[in-house]
Amino acid sequence: MAYLLNTLTRKREVDSVIRDTIDKVLVLRFGRASDAVCLQLDDILAKSAREVSKFAVVALVDVDSEDVQVYVKYFDITLIPSTVFFFNAHHMKMDSGTADHTKWVGAFHRKQDFIDVMEAIYRGAMKGKLIVNCPLPPERIPRYQLLYKDI
Repeated sequence: MAYLLNTLTRKREVDSVIRDTIDKVLVLRFGRASDAVCLQLDDILAKSAREVSKFAVVALVDVDSEDVQVYVKYFDITLIPSTVFFFNAHHMKMDSGTADHTKWVGAFHRKQDFIDVMEAIYRGAMKGKLIVNCPLPPERIPRYQLLYKDI
């Protein structure tokens, strides 16, 4: 299913999609096509893309591409898949009860969960918010043990 979604492998492509996506939520999935959880997430993203197309754009970023490592480092992409959200070139954050509000780590349980999250981010962004509360119940939010270096 991932072939339906645009895959970005160059910093210039990521820069331009962030800059040029106006009045829609930009969803950047950082991961690799060979990863099972990425494939599960990509399937949900591809199946949802048309339904959210009025208010969201989805693109995949290949974490193994040498040219996008600046973004991988900047967003601290250590667990994949990690999904980052933007609105009018502003990084959108989401409080989902995890330690990291900057990205969604893991796959969504189902298509409707992704759509609900997109709607919440879009509505918050339209009100000028840079952080929104996750609309999903806690049992449908993936949990990861975050390991911090140098602590």
